[in-house]
Amino acid sequence: MGPIGTILLHETAGTAMLLLLGVGVVANAILAKTKGNGGGWLMISFGWGLAVFAGVYVAYKSGAHLNPAVTFGILSSGATEYAPGIPITVGTTFAYLFAQLLGATIGAILAWLVYKKHYDAEGEPGNILGTFSTGPEVRSYGWNILAEVIGTFVLVFIILLFGGTPSGLGPLAVALVVVVIGASLGGPTGYAINPARDLGPRIAHTILPIPNKGSSDWSYAWVPIVGPILGGVLAGLVSNAFI
Repeated sequence: MGPIGTILLHETAGTAMLLLLGVGVVANAILAKTKGNGGGWLMISFGWGLAVFAGVYVAYKSGAHLNPAVTFGILSSGATEYAPGIPITVGTTFAYLFAQLLGATIGAILAWLVYKKHYDAEGEPGNILGTFSTGPEVRSYGWNILAEVIGTFVLVFIILLFGGTPSGLGPLAVALVVVVIGASLGGPTGYAINPARDLGPRIAHTILPIPNKGSSDWSYAWVPIVGPILGGVLAGLVSNAFI
């Protein structure tokens, strides 16, 4: 299998796994009549962290970006490969972005299937949308973008440092970083820190036949795209001073 095929297979499957488990933990925590209802923010933060852990293992052959911000961070760092044997080209870059968005959409749809009866029973549109995509607690686009830039910078910067320093923790290290970002920096916007993670499920929310789902809040959707990409690029540039 060539580089493009490797990217499409592994990034799609890995990002789908990430979103299946990530959307799933939020659905379990906030939808009506679930076993985990009321599980709280720490349950969600740990669930997302372990979702990354699973997704990284699935996508290890493509470097397990799972996130356009990581892809752009590697690109801006001046690297010549996205992963061993995968050169940085226009074609491979678009393959990563396409696969990540496709996988995120698939994962969100699978999570909806698991919780279908609970979505049907949920009467609060905000809870339904909140399982799929992020949103600010205080809507102020400039500050919301800043929160996403800083959170994503932390994620991508540390991922790039992992690549340049010895570590036996592997995917667990990335999972723990995601947990602490959620617990520490996730309060203002829900820490998308990944454009595909927000956009793919938002598309799924738009197209799925969910009763009482309300608006998909497309007026906010650009924030968890622009903020994480800026944060990823900045992390890639700064990482050169540390590696």
